[in-house]
Amino acid sequence: MKRIFAKTSHKKTALLVAAAFAASALTFAGVPADVSADASSAAEPHISAARNTPVVQAAKTVGPAVVGITNKAVVRDWFNMPVETEGVGSGVIFRSDGYIVTNNHVIDGAKELIVSLSDGRSLKGKVVGADETTDLAVVKVDAANLPTAKFADSDQIVVGEPAIAIGNPLGLEFKGSVTSGVVSALNRTLDNSDERVKLLQTDAAINPGNSGGALVNADGEVIGINSAKLAASGVEGMGFAIPSNTVQSIVKEIMEKGYVAHPYLGITVFDPETAARFGYSLDIDKGVYIFKLVLGGPSDKAGLQRGDIILKVDGEEVNSVSELRAKVAAHKVGDTVTLTIDRNDRERTVDVTLQEMPQDNK
Repeated sequence: MKRIFAKTSHKKTALLVAAAFAASALTFAGVPADVSADASSAAEPHISAARNTPVVQAAKTVGPAVVGITNKAVVRDWFNMPVETEGVGSGVIFRSDGYIVTNNHVIDGAKELIVSLSDGRSLKGKVVGADETTDLAVVKVDAANLPTAKFADSDQIVVGEPAIAIGNPLGLEFKGSVTSGVVSALNRTLDNSDERVKLLQTDAAINPGNSGGALVNADGEVIGINSAKLAASGVEGMGFAIPSNTVQSIVKEIMEKGYVAHPYLGITVFDPETAARFGYSLDIDKGVYIFKLVLGGPSDKAGLQRGDIILKVDGEEVNSVSELRAKVAAHKVGDTVTLTIDRNDRERTVDVTLQEMPQDNK
């Protein structure tokens, strides 16, 4: 691109520089980071109080902390030849020294990560750690004094309150896009997956590329990380986000260990529906059937056997694989759960101490 410069005298240049510094001083000198609405209006006289809505303020507060993440990966084509692909997602800076939270599927399989900051810079990113189960990951860039987002207490969220989604729908050409709606529901799970994380539901528009971006409340605080959109014919306004409290817990563990420790029973189980997927016919009325045990795993140590039917966990009935997983996921590594099982038409209880799921089992 050609650039054209006009000739200017030294005297005129000095006056222009002085004017620029004066304007800068008026704009930034003595203005605190968390300016009030009145102060903001004074700094931006063209925006009236009526236009300076919570959505506008939330976008100003969180927008600079939302980044674009380009994943350059290598996949195999139909002829088993390596082909380079490129996908784009979003992320949220949570530490000023370059730590970013995003979705695991945004960085999965990356050969190279490029992080695009709101100030126009593009930096190489490095994966600190990721967790497929919760679809979260942490990426690091070499930078300092970056804008950061503040996380809210997602346990305090109420249905119907405003929700603002910020991200890069359909790619970086639409970076920093803002859509708004409300929190539609709490504690949702997606029936078409093995998702074990409770999700926030919103009608704020979330499109491909928004994944890993921020869902923000009217106070300019992040209440969730956008993770998925229910894509079905005739379905509109159903986006999902991982609640901020879950995000903070997972991010903390990733920062400490590089991975997330999940509890597990050390068994493979079937209910009639999952058995049918694998070509088996399972004739049980309730509970889940133990098909296989990990040798030396928690359930093996507790004396469970193949063919046992798990009826209850801690006194509560389980009739599907997803229900059993949810009960186990609600515990921590080292906790003991009481299983009620059916063995040869006789009920008994067995205490199982949960162990950490091996990394290659995830």
